[in-house]
Amino acid sequence: MKGFTLVEMLVALLVFSLLSAAGVAVLGFAADNRAVVRERTDEIAALQSARALIKTDLEQIADRRTRAEDGAALRALAGGETQAAAALAFTRRGWDNPDAAPRASLQYVEYRLVDDRLERRARGALDGSALGEPQVLLNGVRSLEVAYYARGAWTPVWAPTADRPLPQAIRLQMELDAFGEVAQLVLLPDGGA
Repeated sequence: MKGFTLVEMLVALLVFSLLSAAGVAVLGFAADNRAVVRERTDEIAALQSARALIKTDLEQIADRRTRAEDGAALRALAGGETQAAAALAFTRRGWDNPDAAPRASLQYVEYRLVDDRLERRARGALDGSALGEPQVLLNGVRSLEVAYYARGAWTPVWAPTADRPLPQAIRLQMELDAFGEVAQLVLLPDGGA
């Protein structure tokens, strides 16, 4: 009977341990990659969701003035005039009411950049009610700029006129930690007329 020598056994154990270590390293690398891919997928999903909500809101914009909680009159579309003001504030149509609650189908909506978060807030009633809790749409937002297109030019502040209460288009330019510069252009219903 012939057996293995001690040296042969040690070499076999060394080869087995090297293969085991390589297998563990590959599995660890795959798990790390999976976490990175999941994080990136979540970031992309959040961006797509935020962009879809912004587009839906703006495509439903209505020429309807509202009143703030203190009774002050607000324009149908405002935003970005001061640092404290919302980046974009307006009234939108099409607020679903599946419970048939006693409220309008119009909704006051505003978008704000708070710290590094893009937040959306809305009121339960059009006139005189407080803003609801903020809905965080995106994190890691470095900057947000809004521009309005009307009369053949882009402007950073919207100044309505009697014949053009709303612009033809609105552009949002965001700088995000995860994606860099991201722009969104939304054409308003009826060309803003």
